[in-house]
Amino acid sequence: MRPGRRAGALASPAGPMLPIDEPPLSAELIATRHAVLLARLRSAAERAGRDPGAFQVVAVTKGFDVAVVRAALAAGLRRFGENRVQEAVAKVVAVPQAEWHLVGRLQANKARPAVRAFAAIHSVDSLDLLARLDRIAAEERVAPRVLLQVNASAEATKGGFEMAWARDESTRRGELADALDRVSAIRVAGLMTIAPAGARAEAARAVFAALRELRDALEQLVGRRMPELSMGMTADAEAAVAEGATLVRIGTALFGPRPG
Repeated sequence: MRPGRRAGALASPAGPMLPIDEPPLSAELIATRHAVLLARLRSAAERAGRDPGAFQVVAVTKGFDVAVVRAALAAGLRRFGENRVQEAVAKVVAVPQAEWHLVGRLQANKARPAVRAFAAIHSVDSLDLLARLDRIAAEERVAPRVLLQVNASAEATKGGFEMAWARDESTRRGELADALDRVSAIRVAGLMTIAPAGARAEAARAVFAALRELRDALEQLVGRRMPELSMGMTADAEAAVAEGATLVRIGTALFGPRPG
């Protein structure tokens, strides 16, 4: 055992209990991890023949306090993702200069505070929610970007529009195209998905490729750009950028495991 350390967890100066080998987070440590991550992802993009500058990292701070967000900001990160509206609001108020993204499921009764707090909402999973967000955004006089979440892996445990339904809707002007035409206050900027946990790189790439192909078909159908593809987390980020991700949601690779 290292001198001065004990088995189990370690309390950092900020308070949370850390795994024994996890150092306290600092701007310097986050900056180093960010640089390593970018190098790895840019290399993956180049190997796939894609623009290595075409993606952006959304640093997922779920479970971490405002001090960690401020350290990440000092490290040069600007986009932060949160899973829950109620946890995010205090961080958004404390660090308003950051660009905040909601990457977790959005309940309809949290739509108004979400519209007020977030520049981008990745997890719109129903046409009713899309219409609600558009109405609230008009009332609040804000214009968040939203992404439609698609269950591209067809897993029962995952949220989002069913892939088979979305594919069918992308071939004709049905209710999805009509819903996209009706929104005016928000901007539907693209699509989001989550690959199966533990999937091999080839399986993850197939899921991400399916989302990209769906996005391309929808752009053709509605006649306007939907440039964003929110795909990939720490475990499958390389597969995501290889298939054209523009927003990659990264937590563990930057911040380590979430405090217990």
